[in-house]
Parts: sequence; C-alpha cells; structure tokens
Amino acid sequence: MDMRQLLKCCAVISLVLAGSAQADSDPVVVELFTSQGCSSCPPADQLLMELGDRDDVIPLALHIDYWDYIGWKDIFAQPIFTKRQKAYARSAGRTMIYTPQMIVGGEEDIVGNRPMELADLIAKHKANPSPVGLTITRQGDDLHIVANAKQPLGPVDIHLVRYDPQQTVTINRGENSGLTTTYTNIVTDWQRLEPWDGQGTLDRVAQISGDAPVVVLVQKASYGSILAAARLR
Repeated sequence: MDMRQLLKCCAVISLVLAGSAQADSDPVVVELFTSQGCSSCPPADQLLMELGDRDDVIPLALHIDYWDYIGWKDIFAQPIFTKRQKAYARSAGRTMIYTPQMIVGGEEDIVGNRPMELADLIAKHKANPSPVGLTITRQGDDLHIVANAKQPLGPVDIHLVRYDPQQTVTINRGENSGLTTTYTNIVTDWQRLEPWDGQGTLDRVAQISGDAPVVVLVQKASYGSILAAARLR
C-alpha cells in the first residue's frame, strides 16, 4: 500500500466512523501487534494513529519481539506482548501469528492495514451493549476500579494497561532502514490484576504512578472477549 492509498483509506475510515465520534461509555478496544522491523507494519501503525483521538475506541500498540533478529531491534518490544499474541492464537485455534495483526474486542483478528474491515468490526462491537458497567477514577497514586456485572459473566480477568501516547523513531537497519515513523499509543506496561468471578460488583484500588494514560480492561478468562474498557488520559 503506497502513501496515497494509505491516506485515502484513513480518510475512508474516518468518514465511516464519524457518526459515532462522540464520547462513549463502551469504547471498543483495538490491539495492534506490530514491529519496527516489519516492512508491512507502517500502514497499520498509521491506521492506529488515526484512531488515537477518538473517545469510542481505545487503540493499543503492542510491539512484539520476534522480528528483532532480522536486523533491527524494536525499542518498544516486550516478550509479554508476543506471549499475549500467541495466547490469542491458541484461544482461537490458530497455529500461526503474524504482523501487522489487529484484535478487535478480544475476538476477531484482521490484517492490520485493512481499514474498511476494521471499521466494520468496530461498528459491530459498538452495536452490542456492554454487560459490565465499568468506571475508573484516580486520586494520587490510587486507581479506583468499580465494575458492575449486569448479568453473570463467568470468570473474567481485570487488566491494567499503561501506554506512551507518541514517539518518533528513525530506523537505521532492517526492512524499514531509513524510515522515520511516529508511533502512537505504545503499550509500556500490562498487568493482569486478580481474577473476578464476574458476579455482583468488583470494587478495588490499584496502585499506579506517573502521568501516562491508564486503561482498565474486563476480559473473559483465557483470552476471551473484552467485555468492558475504561481509560484516563
């Protein structure tokens, strides 16, 4: 995909999603598994950037480490993100992983540079009301998490995510040698808090520090659907 095609695709997805651009209490989580060493990833990185200012979508860039050997070590890559991608594949019965890959709502996966497919999946997930009421508030280093199950959910995990909003990197080796790229919503920390049985109300306080944005996810156990998400920027 050349730059003109990319800009056209980004404009299309902006138009497709424009009707739901207002703040939303049930944002859709889009996880992009990407790498600075992957020549197919820059269009997907750009597409994720297009979603960055929206309130109804939480885009998260998880940089994996398995392309580091081909000449350029991704400075944002962490083994935990590769592990998460592999876990998604096992859960879905897939035998391979790839970049750029997007996981929408913890369920569907698509090639990360296909804006129309992404727009359709975001619209699909927005049409389904969340079975969980989730709010997060912060006071100093205390993050207060309250989740109310509207129906029994079964076992779920609570995830606490921090990300860097933006960094520009010049890549000096590998498949993208000579490319200067701005990356957005770069996940820097991912913690799985204690599991929840998915009934009644979860009310807990987690310790955080620093000014990086905070995301909390309620996800079905064993890498299932993301049932609710909330963010503080």
